[in-house]
Amino acid sequence: MAHIIVVGNEKGGAGKSTVAMHVATALARMGHKIGCLDLDLRQKSLARYFTNRRAFMADQGLDLPTPSYVDLPEISKEEIGPGENVFDHRLSAAVAGLEPESDFILIDCPGSHTRLSQVAHSLADTLITPLNDSFIDFDLLAHIGTDGETITGPSIYSEMVWNARQLRAQAGLAPIDWVVIRNRLGAQNMVNKQKMEAAVAKLSRRIGFRTAPGFNERVIFRELFPRGLTLLDLRDIGVERLNISNVAARQEMRDMIKALNLPGVSVDF
Repeated sequence: MAHIIVVGNEKGGAGKSTVAMHVATALARMGHKIGCLDLDLRQKSLARYFTNRRAFMADQGLDLPTPSYVDLPEISKEEIGPGENVFDHRLSAAVAGLEPESDFILIDCPGSHTRLSQVAHSLADTLITPLNDSFIDFDLLAHIGTDGETITGPSIYSEMVWNARQLRAQAGLAPIDWVVIRNRLGAQNMVNKQKMEAAVAKLSRRIGFRTAPGFNERVIFRELFPRGLTLLDLRDIGVERLNISNVAARQEMRDMIKALNLPGVSVDF
C-alpha cells in the first residue's frame, strides 16, 4: 500500500502548499512514484502549483520530474447510501485510484476545519504540520499562559489529530507519525524565536509529535510559484550558479526530507 503523507493544520499562511510541493517533487526526483491531492476546493493552491508547472514545461520544452496530480472525482447520488457523506466517497475514490501506481500519496489540506480534512488526517501515515514562528500560530496546537511558557491545554486542532489517532487505532492501523515543522523562520535569533523553540519542544513531549526543520522566510518561494517550480528545479532551467540564499534553502530542503524519515527514502540531492 502507498504511504500516505498529509500536510495539514487549520490556519492559512503557514506554507503548507509550498512544503507539500517541495516534498512531493523531491520524492519524484528521487525516483519514487507519488500522487497528489488538494483538498482546498476553493483556493486550490497545490492544484494551481501543478497547473503552473505543466504550463511552464510546455512553454519551455522541458520534462521535469513531476508528481501525478488528480482532482477529487465527482460522485453520483446513486453511489451514496443513507447517512453516508459525499466527501468521504470522493476522497476514498481518489486515494483508491492513485494507490496502485504510487509509492506515496500526498494530501494537502485546507487551512480550516472541513470534513475532507478530518477524514484525511485519519488516513495519514505521516502528518506534516507547518507552523509559523509565532505564538499566534502556536495557539493552533495548544493554548499558552501569559508568561509565554506555561501550556494550559490542547487546541481544537490537536484534539482533531488525537481523534484521528483513535480512529486509526480502532481500525488496527499503525500510529500517525506527526511531524511539526517550524516554517518561515526569521534569520535573527530573537527572544520570541527562542521562546517558540522551547514551547514547541515542551509540547512535543506532552502531546506526541516530532519536530523537524522547515524553511526560512525567503523571496525565492514567491518567485517559483508562477512557474510551478521548486528549489530542486533551478539547475534544470539553466541556473548554473546558485546564490547563497538558494544554497541555504536547498540545505533546508535536504534537512527537512531527511528528518521526515519516510520509508524507503534515502536523501540524495
